[in-house]
Amino acid sequence: MGHGTSKNETSEESTDSSGSMSSRIEKLRQRLHLHRHHHHHHRLHGSGSNLNSQLTKQLLKEDFVGIALLRLIRAEMKFKDKWLSCVTLGEQTFRTAISDQTDKPVWNSEKKLLLERKGAHVARISVFETNRLSKNNLVGYCEIDLFEIFTQDSDFEMKVDLKDPSAATVVGSIYLSCSIEDPIETEKSFARRILSIVDYNDDGNLSFAEFSDLIDAFGNQLAANKKEELFKAADEDGNGAVSMDELAMLLVVQQEKNPLINCCPVCGEVLKVSDRLNTMIHLTLCFDEGTGNQVMTGGFLTDKQASNGWMFKVSEWAHFSSYEVGLRSGSSASHILVFDRRTKRLVEEIIDAKIIMSMRAIYQSKLGLGLMDKGAKELLQSISEKQGRKMDSVESAQDIPKFVDMFKDQINLSEVKYPLDHFKTFNEFFIRELKPGARPIACMERDDVAVCAGDSRLMAFKTVTDSLRFWIKGRKFSIQGLLGTEVCSSTYVDGTLVIFRLAPQDYHRFHFPVSGTIEKFVDIPGCLYTVNPIAVNSKYCNVFTENKRVVALISTADFGKVAFVAIGATMVGSITFSRKEGDYVKKGDEFGYFSFGGSTVICVFEKDTIKIDDDLLENSARSLETLVSVGMRLGISTKKPANSELPNIKKIVL
Repeated sequence: MGHGTSKNETSEESTDSSGSMSSRIEKLRQRLHLHRHHHHHHRLHGSGSNLNSQLTKQLLKEDFVGIALLRLIRAEMKFKDKWLSCVTLGEQTFRTAISDQTDKPVWNSEKKLLLERKGAHVARISVFETNRLSKNNLVGYCEIDLFEIFTQDSDFEMKVDLKDPSAATVVGSIYLSCSIEDPIETEKSFARRILSIVDYNDDGNLSFAEFSDLIDAFGNQLAANKKEELFKAADEDGNGAVSMDELAMLLVVQQEKNPLINCCPVCGEVLKVSDRLNTMIHLTLCFDEGTGNQVMTGGFLTDKQASNGWMFKVSEWAHFSSYEVGLRSGSSASHILVFDRRTKRLVEEIIDAKIIMSMRAIYQSKLGLGLMDKGAKELLQSISEKQGRKMDSVESAQDIPKFVDMFKDQINLSEVKYPLDHFKTFNEFFIRELKPGARPIACMERDDVAVCAGDSRLMAFKTVTDSLRFWIKGRKFSIQGLLGTEVCSSTYVDGTLVIFRLAPQDYHRFHFPVSGTIEKFVDIPGCLYTVNPIAVNSKYCNVFTENKRVVALISTADFGKVAFVAIGATMVGSITFSRKEGDYVKKGDEFGYFSFGGSTVICVFEKDTIKIDDDLLENSARSLETLVSVGMRLGISTKKPANSELPNIKKIVL
């Protein structure tokens, strides 16, 4: 390469011919480009989205907790197979390679994870058996709180039980380690990794020529003019060679004063000179330095996506299916992703592929909706009634175990009030009650705090206009159409809209979001379209204003009059209420239940009476549903007391 050893080469030897120097610099840039290409391959692998949320979000200093290095070492399983493991934190998922060890898989895979004070900190580790072509099977999982690692003094190996997704039984154990990196050590580590690229003879020292090549490759002209000064500052004994540790520390100090690296040498992104924290985070995560172990593959949104077999990957590559966050329609609506508010993770809604194809054909085309107008609506009504009778039969109880197995990681049987053998029909299980205390009510003592009305996927909008921009695409949707003329008033027209969509696997009893008195119930007849986003996002269909529904008006002291709309859907012909007109109710009290199928509750608040929690509004603005539970906080009253606008005038007695 035209270099002597680091120990013998002096600064004068760096003045080679311009052609030789140019050649060396070009080769070095090519080496950096190889790292850059490798990085992008892992970011994009298996994902329809190029977004890497760890790298794009700018953090404030007070929000930064640290960077965790999580390493999955090995596992011990109850039975033999080939295994892979996935790690999910927030909106990102990483996966290991498949281990060939059948009963004691070994991975030794690691990943650096950014931790934010208000962000996700509970990582879910899922283990899949990989003996299927198109779909790998989730066998066990565990969750670890990365914030708890801060209480530990050093990195050590932990053994954690893997739980069966559908029961409390243990199916194996996983061994892992996790450590939090010191920011200064992180920067030094990164600097050492960069410097090692130009340590051509691998002796752990850099000559001036090697250091000069690196600075020139960065393309920073100011740094190029100061490189000799920088090198001499580190070369205290004047022998023309500096250890990489010494030079790394010098670079860290210099990067804070007058940055040498203005753009990331891995991905090419321009870095903000003034933002040292986010520069450090970006460089550390982008140039993910390992310890000789395999780095997990990233670019996935959920563990189900990361674990998919090769047949799905082919269909994804061919654009027959895709994973995306946000508003989707038509052929791209093959996977419905929601944000779990409790765990701060993206989760995938389980829907049979044949049902998805059918819904696309019906709700995403003029032809499909044309068929609905020619008698298919009556057919849906007939199917729902027939299915309702079937689910009330004794024979239907045989379907309960299969249903639980299908949604094994989304139904928590330990919360259910009665054991499975208590339910004599499928519908009895579907409208199951939960144990007391299973759904704590937020701020129970404060009636000015509203809570979520159901275990559901929530969308919240300050105004109806926002809901039409981000979610509801039916051309004829309006508040008047939703509530009907008997209930609707001008105060609702520009009011706040909250949609609670219940999927079949959810707890199907709905509860009061506010405290107050039930003024009236209004029945509005209609169809039984599905309430799935494929239909709601369709411009050809008006689900909420055409479906069968019941509007309840609740008079409150803190939120004015709240319209509570229970909407039936395909397979849901029955809406049952457990309270009556004139009843005074407390928020969190049970209000009623839907029989078999998916269904929806919509709450409409009068204008300027509620401030919805920011996280719910932010997700909704991304056209991303938030998975919530009964009793979770929804928002706070902004309604002024009736006498709050009266001036404070002292009474004068004449």
